[in-house]
Amino acid sequence: MIPVSDTANGATFAVRVHPRARKNALTGALGDALKLSLTAPPAEGRANDACIDFLAEVLRLPRSSVTIAAGHTSRNKVVRVLGLSASAVAERLAAALP
Repeated sequence: MIPVSDTANGATFAVRVHPRARKNALTGALGDALKLSLTAPPAEGRANDACIDFLAEVLRLPRSSVTIAAGHTSRNKVVRVLGLSASAVAERLAAALP
């Protein structure tokens, strides 16, 4: 499983996004990052919005609790989750992986 860190602003973890995929899905780990396939294109922030929506759904949290802390224009992103500890985030992500 990928490393999830507790910080003063919430739990954070790395994500590697694959835009324009056939379906939205967690597809495993790539190094220290969670690999995430999204149907949205990378243009105009649509992939970022889809990333937030999908992760909020997977983690069973409101959309406002999930933000992109770094990597807004990159495939490699750092996601911040408010309202859950790092261990709870890791547990929910592990349950959602194939």
